[in-house]
Amino acid sequence: MGRSGISTELANVVRDSIKSCTEDYKRREESGIARSNRAACGEERHGDSVMFPVEGTLTLAPRAFPAPDDHGAERLRRLDACLAVIEQAFPGVETGIRLCRLSCELLEGAWRERAESTDVAPHDDSCTCTLCAHLPKPLIRSLDDYNWRRSDGRPLSIKTWPFRKELDSVLTGGWVWTRKMNDSDRDLGLRFRHEDDILVLHEYKRVEAAIQMSDTVRAVEQRLAEDRTTNGARALICGLYAAYKRSVDEHWLKRHVSGTVTLPQSTPLDRSAYTLLQLMDCLFWHVSPDSELWQEEHLASLVLCRVLNDMTDVRADAVTGEASNFWLSSMSTHEKALYGACVVALIKYGCMPEAHGLLWNTWLMGTTIVWEGLTGRHALWFDGITNGLPPRDGCPLCGIEPNACTGLLTDGVTLRIGCTPTVDALGERAALLSARCRSEHPEVWRLFDQELATFEALHGEWHGDVGTVWVVLRRTYIAAVIASLAGGEGARDVQIDSGNVGADLFHALHRPPTWKEDTALLAYMFGCAHPHFLWNAQAFASTAVGGDWLDG
Repeated sequence: MGRSGISTELANVVRDSIKSCTEDYKRREESGIARSNRAACGEERHGDSVMFPVEGTLTLAPRAFPAPDDHGAERLRRLDACLAVIEQAFPGVETGIRLCRLSCELLEGAWRERAESTDVAPHDDSCTCTLCAHLPKPLIRSLDDYNWRRSDGRPLSIKTWPFRKELDSVLTGGWVWTRKMNDSDRDLGLRFRHEDDILVLHEYKRVEAAIQMSDTVRAVEQRLAEDRTTNGARALICGLYAAYKRSVDEHWLKRHVSGTVTLPQSTPLDRSAYTLLQLMDCLFWHVSPDSELWQEEHLASLVLCRVLNDMTDVRADAVTGEASNFWLSSMSTHEKALYGACVVALIKYGCMPEAHGLLWNTWLMGTTIVWEGLTGRHALWFDGITNGLPPRDGCPLCGIEPNACTGLLTDGVTLRIGCTPTVDALGERAALLSARCRSEHPEVWRLFDQELATFEALHGEWHGDVGTVWVVLRRTYIAAVIASLAGGEGARDVQIDSGNVGADLFHALHRPPTWKEDTALLAYMFGCAHPHFLWNAQAFASTAVGGDWLDG
């Protein structure tokens, strides 16, 4: 197999496009973290912190992959024809077109190496650092254990898109929710974009089968003819990539099922290649203003949102053959643990008021983790529920400091683990939540009360909707703690009911005036609170590569 230089070329395009973090953003980050440290230990920076350096993912050249085989070359020729049409109709999107083309060729090479390689590197799990020592022991799962995992999600009880009922699903609702949150401060007009239709059409099979394709495509084409926006061109490019990725995934999984190739459980992606593929997967998906598209703080958020998705989907991806998943990659266990810790640090940072207002996508991480906890299709409450509760005192995951992780792709990130911040007394509405827990679930109350105190130290006094948030937490986080106390029994029931409460209350969570308060608290409880259901969901156990109608 000849090696191509595509991965290096793609990395260079991204490096040349990145813009350094803005001074205003740095000042806000430093101010918020300093405030959090004072709440933890009464000083600007505690000297007994444990530090974990995270190397910038693009500081080293990604590995070279084989050139595409004949089938891949033919797929790329068809892609080139489509990209040429877009480039002719939408001048000015050359960088996006180049990224799409290079990413697809990188994906082809990674799949071919996985299928044709005879040497499978063993997982390096020898690290005994604080983070790796707290990785969970994975349960053995099979494809049948994930038959609840559906990309379309449950239908929402209230229509999010009143004029596009055929696209109404938890997935579509999640996009609308995030865009409304992001656009509320600056009103850039990006809340409802007809370009989103293109993404849905290309990515989700069941949605494709359930709607009138011709009518929707015609409507999209008419809108694009009236309003030939750069964002529309980007959405077309992203839709082409999503469709391409699905086709190449299906090609290799079908060959695996037929026995013409044998796919190993692991994939050959290193840190840089993983980051590059995930970047294309979401760079134009979460639409941002032109001025922010290549800001390094924006790119770091996008990549870590994909890591978040990987953490909660990892074992499902293992049995469906997903290629671009960080836990299945050739990275060491320690590197994967660092990625997971960055996700926790960024969720904590997103709970702080200093995190919001400068960038359009600042609510992306918070809405992503809450959406995952309320769709019923992610493994947060299924694989994340453990047998028993480890002690909260001295837990290193509780001590991870907030961090915007802006240097993830460039200069690197330094994670710190130190004291856990807390407030002496809860605010009025947080105290009402605590009182409800003490009355209805006293066995969970002390832990819940402590986590509320930590959240308010990060966020400030909470002013959310007590009734709605209590119902959600009672049926998700608190139910999961109770299941853990029962030895893990009932995890599947919590998983199913998380989808039910999401369908019931999803819209109430993105309705002013309490929407941002509610999202911040739920993001903390789902992503950072002890016993760390998010962290517990990220472990991986080898089984046979399967594939299914949805993701393979």
